[in-house]
Amino acid sequence: AREGSRPVPGDGAGPPAPERVLFPPTFSVSEIKNKQRRHFMFLRWKQQQRKEKLALKKKRKKEREALGDKAPPKAIPKTIENQRVYDETTVDPNDEEVAFDEATDEFAPYFNRQTVPKILITTSDRPRGRTVRFCEQLATVIPNSHVYYRRGLALKRIIPQCIARDFTDLIVINEDRKIPNGLVLSHLPDGPTAHFRMSSVRLRKEIKRKGKEPTEHVPEVILNNFTTRLGHSIGRMFAALFPHDPQFIGRQVATFHNQRDYIFFRFHRYIFKSEKKVGIQELGPRFTLKLRSLQKGTFDSKFGEYEWIHKRREMDTSRRKFHL
Repeated sequence: AREGSRPVPGDGAGPPAPERVLFPPTFSVSEIKNKQRRHFMFLRWKQQQRKEKLALKKKRKKEREALGDKAPPKAIPKTIENQRVYDETTVDPNDEEVAFDEATDEFAPYFNRQTVPKILITTSDRPRGRTVRFCEQLATVIPNSHVYYRRGLALKRIIPQCIARDFTDLIVINEDRKIPNGLVLSHLPDGPTAHFRMSSVRLRKEIKRKGKEPTEHVPEVILNNFTTRLGHSIGRMFAALFPHDPQFIGRQVATFHNQRDYIFFRFHRYIFKSEKKVGIQELGPRFTLKLRSLQKGTFDSKFGEYEWIHKRREMDTSRRKFHL
């Protein structure tokens, strides 16, 4: 074939090899004007990144297997959690002051097994269907809880009635545009009261591969990463919602996991498949909480004294600073 001409099939040259298109170093996918083409090129770039990362991971694994015992220790990746700024209010389990506070705070009768939790779950005024279903499912998670749907009754009138009927805690689920978006947890009769922003609510029917309906057994409670004095108080509030003695025969566990000041709630059933393997099924519901304020005493929006209020402009100056 002449120089510069295309090879003729059958002359032994074969079809030309496809060339890999390389973008200039300064080129960005965001410069592509066409939206569909830009999205397609971005997905291709992400796929190529995953392939390269997987290939590098396999290469390092083979090198470690070849070295055997002489392989260097694995490097610990840097994350926001392990780069966390130290908080001076972090709780030391052996601190005598913390032990004294726990023995004299509002939750001491519960941890001393002098009181049995009795919870009232209510809603904002005239709730809609999704909030109603969420309250009903939450009542199946928390034992000895009762659901009341508000019809124009103020919280200041509900709290004295709860105290008179020996309720130990009050949970209020607020909603906006038919979606649950807030939770108020008030410990009775003397407080404290915590205000949370609620997000990512999933009902049981919206959870994939969910297990069967939960039973009436008292679940176990797991509290993760509540390390500061504030986090310690919030963790004790959650623990006081459940009876102190779980029924392990039910194999149900409620988890409050704090990560970067977001509290993730999950409800599972577990089963031991062998001595080393455990299977879990999520029962639902699930939701995420973000603490907005902690108030002394019971709910009082006008004259209440606040122990802690989340102020974004003052407190969220560093991504590595956490309060719980």
